[in-house]
Amino acid sequence: MLPLRRRPWTCRKCLQQLQSRAFETAASPTPRTPFQYPPVDTSSPKKNVDDATIRRVFDSQPFWKEFSQQRSAIAPRRAGLVQNQYLTSPEGFRVFANISLQKCQAIVAKVLEASTLEEYRAMARDLDRLSDLLCRVIDLSDFIRTIHPDPQIQEAATQAYALMFEYMNVLNTTTGLHDQLSKAAANPEVVSHWTEAEKIVAQILIKDFSNSAIHMPPAERQRFVNLSNDISQIGSEFFNGAEPAKSQVTFSANSLQGLDPMLVQKIKKWNNKAPVPTMGIVPRLVLRSVRDEEVRKDVYLATRTSSTRQVQRLEQLMMKRAELAQLSGYNSFAHMTLSDKMAKTPEAVSNFLTSLVGSNRGPVREELSQLQDLKGGPLQPWDHAYYVHKRVMEYSQSRRSRQLSIVPEFFSLGTVMQGLSRLFDRLYGVRLVPQETAPGETWHPDVRRLDVVDEAEQHIAVIYCDLFSRPSKHPNPAHFTLRCSRDISAEEIAESASIGQSAHPNDGMATAMDPQTQTLRQLPTIALVCDFQEPLTNGSGRPTLLSEQSVRTLFHEMGHAVHSVLGQTPLQSISGTRCSTDFAELPSVLMESFATAPEVLSLYARHWQTDEPLSESMMRSMALDRTAHGSIYGAVENESQILMALVDQAYHSMPVEATANGIDTTDIYHQVFSQYSSLPDPDNIRPRTSWQGFFGHLYGYGATYYSYIFDRAIANKLWQDVFLSGRASVDRAAGERYKNEVLRWGGGRNGWRCVAGVLGSENPSNKDGRLAEGGDEAMREVGRWGLGRDGMSG
Repeated sequence: MLPLRRRPWTCRKCLQQLQSRAFETAASPTPRTPFQYPPVDTSSPKKNVDDATIRRVFDSQPFWKEFSQQRSAIAPRRAGLVQNQYLTSPEGFRVFANISLQKCQAIVAKVLEASTLEEYRAMARDLDRLSDLLCRVIDLSDFIRTIHPDPQIQEAATQAYALMFEYMNVLNTTTGLHDQLSKAAANPEVVSHWTEAEKIVAQILIKDFSNSAIHMPPAERQRFVNLSNDISQIGSEFFNGAEPAKSQVTFSANSLQGLDPMLVQKIKKWNNKAPVPTMGIVPRLVLRSVRDEEVRKDVYLATRTSSTRQVQRLEQLMMKRAELAQLSGYNSFAHMTLSDKMAKTPEAVSNFLTSLVGSNRGPVREELSQLQDLKGGPLQPWDHAYYVHKRVMEYSQSRRSRQLSIVPEFFSLGTVMQGLSRLFDRLYGVRLVPQETAPGETWHPDVRRLDVVDEAEQHIAVIYCDLFSRPSKHPNPAHFTLRCSRDISAEEIAESASIGQSAHPNDGMATAMDPQTQTLRQLPTIALVCDFQEPLTNGSGRPTLLSEQSVRTLFHEMGHAVHSVLGQTPLQSISGTRCSTDFAELPSVLMESFATAPEVLSLYARHWQTDEPLSESMMRSMALDRTAHGSIYGAVENESQILMALVDQAYHSMPVEATANGIDTTDIYHQVFSQYSSLPDPDNIRPRTSWQGFFGHLYGYGATYYSYIFDRAIANKLWQDVFLSGRASVDRAAGERYKNEVLRWGGGRNGWRCVAGVLGSENPSNKDGRLAEGGDEAMREVGRWGLGRDGMSG
């Protein structure tokens, strides 16, 4: 039931690891009394000490070893994972799940038996707590089972996850919960006493119940369940089953001139034939390097033609989704999916995307004109990668300076983390404080803990940083909220006290007393996962050095984290990144703009040995390099993402009656490309290409693939009009405005109101506050803002 909103929060950059949205809490010591929860010792460490320490914690292995062992001497007793008091052993996961389950059952009984006005008025908060109890097991266990190196812990976490997930499915069929909440929401005497947050949470939960067909008659509900199961199975097969129609294309080895000779020798057979596989890195290298256009054409077509079996899976998936939408009372799957998003309708998404095509058209023509001049003739789709690579190589040989080759020496991991802390301090008045961990608190010795504190030295969040590569660790960068923030009621504190002295109302994880309301709060606990190389231990003292792209990636993930940290709402269902899918990427994409802004670079970019700051000339060289690369391929890369979003909408906007005779996804794909692509679409070639079979995100992000570019357009606008509008980019007034209008709301405010609020009514794009209500014209307006020229990978 209640965690049905566990939609993927991860961005397309974080997407390969399609994790459900986890929600965080922070770790604090076991309380001395039910009302005393000391967050972190701030009596001696001050800003300058913390600032220096954060760099050394990530850059110096000897310092980290000494720092991380300090707690062991004074607290030899083993702590639970992320300070969860139950998770000191594999068996603790079973105890944790069972205690949480008992609390859930008590709340369910309370809701089902509610009859008085007061009981109905408490219902939104009761169900939000029920959701929190489910998520605190499901989200944390799901993370631990994928990240922990100990198989016993993995298995125990999996069992806890399965137990709670099965119970959640039972709740999905408990019609009484839906009936009671609907009854409460229909009573003016109840709703008038609800806070705005409670009203929003009630609406969300009713929508979630609706999405699980709990309101349908039994026969229709069973059909809904069957369709949902079919969609899950077929979708998983589609996501994992991408395969080309042909496994290889064979050429004469002599025709592969331009490709690395060592690679040619590796794939060449005894008869001078060279079979080129149609999946993996080799075909990409062929498209980028081989001089023979016919070879590139054959490889391009083969790598964009899916197997018949894969296309059939996709068409089955589309038909099942259309039927599910009809059963739920919607015109199409897109109408059903978008009803609670900023876009609201597929028509509005189409308005945004077609407007974006227009704003991107000029830059695309510029790029293609340059490549066409380089070729000396009409440019074909199989030419693009080749001539882009050629231009990049020419640029690299003629303009890239030696300065750029040493840029990573100014981006040690420690300096970048130090820079993030300094940036957050200047923008939002919060900073990152390294904190030694208790034995057993982390899942690996490399994990660093950062406490987030505000200007009053109040503890507001915990971030666990697992940033170094190791065997069997998933390489994709990601942000996980292990527990979200929420208010803890006096009843919950009393409930914990009745269990025993050792019971903690937040399972031992971090809490803090709100100084204004004197309410005990559950603090967000976040995990950041990356795959950087560890500092060298050969005596050189060389730390982990990051490329510019890795710096942007780390800033991106920290953008998610700061949303979780600052979006602390009274109820967990709308806390932090628990917001609309097409709004969730805004904070992370915006953070990428800060990563290499000159004023931000001046905060942190220092040479790892000499501490010399990055010079202005090097900053200019970096900016010129980004601009040059963006002008070579950025707009065409943007167009490819727009086209993919248009295809996604075309597939999912089909009503069920239009699918009665089947769906030709290949025909629809070519219709979209023929109408909107600036490069010619090879539609007249038989058999036609069917690239849609490789578009795995059609399953996980069905009807919402536009979200990332939508948020990118908004982020570009905010960067230009809020942070660069006649002020320095590191501007406290702009940071406070953005924090108060966007970040602090989590998912508790309509995204359009957030955007309108931060832009202000004086902004020409928001004249008279017209963005606040959203709608078709607002979507068109965002499309006019454009995506810039950085480009983005598919």
